[in-house]
Amino acid sequence: MDVKLPNLGEGADSGTVVGLLVKPGAQIKKGQSIIELETGKAVAPIPSPAAGIVASIRVKEGDKISVGSVILSLDEVTGVTATATAVAAPAPAERKAAKPAPRPAQPALEADAPADVSVDEIVNENPVASPSLRRTARELGLDLRRIQGRESGGRIVWEDVRDYVARLQRLAVEQAPAKSGPSAAAPVEKLDFSQWGSIYKRPVTPLRKVIAQRMTESRQFIPEVTQFDEADVTVLNELRKKYAPAYEARGARLTLTSFVLKAVAATLKKHAVFSASLDEAAGEIVFKEYCHLGLAVDTEAGLLVPVIRDADKKDLVQLSKDIAEVAAKARDRKLGLEDMRGGSFTISNQGGIGGAHFTPIINRPEVAILGLGRSALKPVVREGKIEVRLMMPIAVAYDHRVIDGGAAARFTVDLVSAFQSFAEQDVKI
Repeated sequence: MDVKLPNLGEGADSGTVVGLLVKPGAQIKKGQSIIELETGKAVAPIPSPAAGIVASIRVKEGDKISVGSVILSLDEVTGVTATATAVAAPAPAERKAAKPAPRPAQPALEADAPADVSVDEIVNENPVASPSLRRTARELGLDLRRIQGRESGGRIVWEDVRDYVARLQRLAVEQAPAKSGPSAAAPVEKLDFSQWGSIYKRPVTPLRKVIAQRMTESRQFIPEVTQFDEADVTVLNELRKKYAPAYEARGARLTLTSFVLKAVAATLKKHAVFSASLDEAAGEIVFKEYCHLGLAVDTEAGLLVPVIRDADKKDLVQLSKDIAEVAAKARDRKLGLEDMRGGSFTISNQGGIGGAHFTPIINRPEVAILGLGRSALKPVVREGKIEVRLMMPIAVAYDHRVIDGGAAARFTVDLVSAFQSFAEQDVKI
């Protein structure tokens, strides 16, 4: 039988093979992982739907495969019933002639859509679509009011979205030659850099492509403003040093990030709009009654943002354990897609690396992000006297469509106050 790539779940229909976990001739069990597949920013094992002996492997590392693509072929093991959800075993003659499944064809343009139909026209003020389709449309920046639904009552389905995007692509190609002036994208000049000296090349990884796409979309669609300040973390750092051994005895590593999550969670309760999202299609601001905080983790493969759930309900011990756990999973590329979805606010802490203020890019569909630089000793005037204090640079970037400057200033003031007002009883176990 041919083992094919199964449905990967909502929003994913392809991925890149990053690991082969079996070899030809190996006997495998039903449910045993056969390959590791990278989809978006996550790497997930793909299990075998049946037991058998690996006759041949039809993919290699680096291949991009789609749902339905053949991964490998299995021969039946004597005495083992290899029940499968994949295609039934072909006859020997058919197996000999078997070829890898072709990639799904690109969605065709609407056959009956005239070329001059405007993609900007609002065809339905109150579009009807499934929650998953609405979420995808929000992430892509598509206005469902401009898409004509083909189902009963004008309900929009995935085929309608694909046709609409295909029309957008066609119009973009047709109109590209007419673009001119300063707003037109400059053509990329192909350069031979080796003419000036020695060079070497590395391919752009699938993860790097995803990061580039997400960051470009964020800059393109969000009018972003950044609010800067500094927080006095002298007392906080002293408390961290004092209680670190007690936390280690509980299997937790007390770090500055633990305090940051606690302070951010408390501040978000006072300023709910900073953990909201903008539903552009519905014209609504979605306020979240939960507090799931994304934590940017620097890995060798690239930037990953796992989410710590219900940060407002956890003490410093549990937060410290969660931070260590998600950071380890990120660096080992063991994060699943759900581990990086559903965040309400993101924190990017570069303090362990160095540098001061920077302007973090908002993680769509969130509307704000906190950037932290490295704390440094500075002379500070307190009550008319100059003292040396440990100051931490902070930067709050926000979506100006949802948040105004005054709200951002108040949020930043309260956040600084939260950093500076940790009491010993808040840390003591």
